[in-house]
Amino acid sequence: MKRRRPRIPAVTVYARGKRFSYIVYLEPDPLTGKRDRVYRGGFVDAEAAWAAAMKAKETLDQGRHVAPSHRTVRAFFEEWLDAISGTVKPTTLANYTDYLNAYVYPVLGGRKLQNITVPTLNKFYRHLREAGRKKPDNNSRMYEYWLTGRVTGRAPGPSEIATACGTSIYAAQKALSRYQRGRVPATKSTGLAPKTVKNIHRLLHLALKDAVAWHYITYNPAEHASLPREDRRSGNVRPTPWTAEQLTTWLNLALNDRYAALWMLVATTGIRRSELAGLRPSDIDLEKRLASVGDDTRVVVDGKATESDGKTPASKRTISLDEVTVTMLRAYLAMLHREREELKDAYHDDDDRLFCYPDGHAPHPDTITTMFNRLVDRARAPRIRLHDVRHTYATLSLDAGIDLKIVSDRLGHANVHVTAQIYGHRSTGHDRQAAETMAAIIRGEHRAE
Repeated sequence: MKRRRPRIPAVTVYARGKRFSYIVYLEPDPLTGKRDRVYRGGFVDAEAAWAAAMKAKETLDQGRHVAPSHRTVRAFFEEWLDAISGTVKPTTLANYTDYLNAYVYPVLGGRKLQNITVPTLNKFYRHLREAGRKKPDNNSRMYEYWLTGRVTGRAPGPSEIATACGTSIYAAQKALSRYQRGRVPATKSTGLAPKTVKNIHRLLHLALKDAVAWHYITYNPAEHASLPREDRRSGNVRPTPWTAEQLTTWLNLALNDRYAALWMLVATTGIRRSELAGLRPSDIDLEKRLASVGDDTRVVVDGKATESDGKTPASKRTISLDEVTVTMLRAYLAMLHREREELKDAYHDDDDRLFCYPDGHAPHPDTITTMFNRLVDRARAPRIRLHDVRHTYATLSLDAGIDLKIVSDRLGHANVHVTAQIYGHRSTGHDRQAAETMAAIIRGEHRAE
């Protein structure tokens, strides 16, 4: 007598014509209470159907079941962006959206999410490095147009440049000012920079990890995808920070500017642009010579100045100020008080920013960068970014023997390892004693023989 198979909850095997099929029922949905099921047929006998059913049930019990879906990459990412919108900073969300619109959707957006494999991403990353640039290089286009007109004896003005190159007149005015000061745009390749490709990879890795958790895909292909090797000979070169002499040359001019206190503050503390733009008068304690940094910041999202809450928790800090910087801040605050008294009701108190125009309005963070670049050009100092003044501060501080932990805390780094990783390579030229010590050891051993 054939032994009867014991009943297994949530599993049914039945005959359908000359073939056998199975149904495995899933747990009820916690929200709707509905109970989905997994079906498969076409088995030659009941034993084959039972074996497949038990394997399917094991997969379901372990939470690894993924239902077949026609969901596209674009559809998933649109859902994912909506899901994380309340959990990330506006700047982060804007960056993710820009990367997806510019680079991911045009290539992968229409493909099924479940068809994205490791080889797919490997080819995608190579494409980005070789020919992934999508945004038009308007700066180079405007420069070429201006240069051509200048060579022919009739340099075009901002209005003509804007019309010919399809840009705003404001962008053309800023570009023309740069060209006249000798700031020539660098030639851009057809591919994306390695750092940009790496950022896109991190975005995909993060999102596809959630896709696995949501049971949209069985595994994360970005987990095993390979980024193209970066050629260090042609990679981006980290800008060299100023020496103490170059910093002084720039400051000698910058200290005659309306925002002299701002320039002195960044030179003596290395605080970030977003932190400079977000400072309020109440953040400065002149008596105790302290500044509260990072509580409020102003960043740029989609070209607009937006309030934020700092880069990391460690960025919120209180730092000591030197006497010279405090003296300049005191003079600057006195000037703000006079301007407020003169304009009275016409003064814009709403912004409440330490560094502002005479009418109280706060400058756009990008405007602070523009003002810095103009001062650098006027001082004829080596051209570096405003952020590189932060690097200059850190490098000069460490070279002067200031403790790494103190420098890290003042910069607002999460820990000293971040500081050491960024600035540890800047010991070139400061290892002379180590070289001489090793040579003395070798000479001593040689004489001993």
